This record gives sequence, structure tokens and C-alpha cells, in this order.
Amino acid sequence: MTIHEIIQSFIKDCKDTRWQEWVSSVFQIASVWYAKKNKILVYPVGIIGVLLAAYVYYFMATPPLYADALLNVYYFFMSIYGWYQWVQKKESSYKFPISWCNRTERWVGVFIFFSFWILIYWILKTFTNSNTLYLDSFVAASALVSMWWMAKRKIENWIAWMASNLIAIPLNFYKGFMLFTLMYILFLALAIFGYREWKKQTAVI
Repeated sequence: MTIHEIIQSFIKDCKDTRWQEWVSSVFQIASVWYAKKNKILVYPVGIIGVLLAAYVYYFMATPPLYADALLNVYYFFMSIYGWYQWVQKKESSYKFPISWCNRTERWVGVFIFFSFWILIYWILKTFTNSNTLYLDSFVAASALVSMWWMAKRKIENWIAWMASNLIAIPLNFYKGFMLFTLMYILFLALAIFGYREWKKQTAVI
């Protein structure tokens, strides 16, 4: 396929994009923007986006992106958890201010990533007809860690998001979700800026 054909196919698929994907993309982009700004709106706005994304991945993909659908359900519950964590305060400041992971938190995150990558791959291979086993399970596992670190306001969450987004971009393109492909490209850029902004805030603190 030539570059011209790829561009034409991309434009056509964007035009054919259903409203669920449009609305989900808008809310998820807004959510990541609020995360970058360390604003609690990241969670209520994100909840709308991830629930719609779960619907798109499960009911509109052929075959369904099972791990991504379940991942967005996980995002929903972690958003509730993160929302609760972010409103907690200790005296006049946040209970969980922006910070780097300590050694234990970092290794727990690495352990969670590899454990769930293997587990999700096995589940997809054993119980589904997924044809993107490695990529789908990688995106899911890295995002699991990202959401956990984000709920704790750990800077490393942005690094994990970068890794997840780098794989999610070609995965969504392959599945024909052109708007989600653009969304993940923007997510990657926001993750880079978010990492820099949070890092600066820790320097100020």
C-alpha cells in the first residue's frame, strides 16, 4: 500500500467514525489534559470517555479488542479510586502530592507489568479469537501500572503512559480506529509534556 493509499484510507475511516468514538476521544483527551495540569477533573471527565471506549472496543471491533475493552472497565474503577485518593488531604495539602516512586513502588510496578502482560496474553490466547495478542496485552499491562501510579501522583505514570501509547497507536490503526489512533498520538505528546510539567513541580516543591 502506497503512502497516498494509506492517507486516503485514513481519511475515509475518519469520515466513517461513529459518534461513540468521537465523544470518547474528546472526553479522554480532556481527561489527559486535566491530568497534565494536576486537576481532579481528570477523573469525572475520564470516566465518560473510558466507558464509551469499552463499548467501542468490545462491540465495534472485529474481532473485539478484549483486553482494551476490559482495560477501560479497569480505568473506570481506578478512576473512582483515583478520584477518592486525589481529594484526600492532610492538613492543608494533598495527602498524595506529586512525587517520584520509591524503590519498592517502582519494583512493584515492574512486577505488575510483567505479571499482567503474561496473564492477559494467556487469557486472550486461551479464551478469545484475538489476533493482536502481544500488542493488546502489552497495552493493557502497561496501562494497569500507569493508572496505579497516577492515582498515587507518581511521576513515573507518564513514562508508563508513553510506552502504552507507543504501542496503542499502531494497534488502533491496524484495527481501523482512526480517531483513536489520532487520540493516542496526542496522548503520547501530552504524556511527554505531563512528565516535564510534573517533574518541574517536584523541583519547585
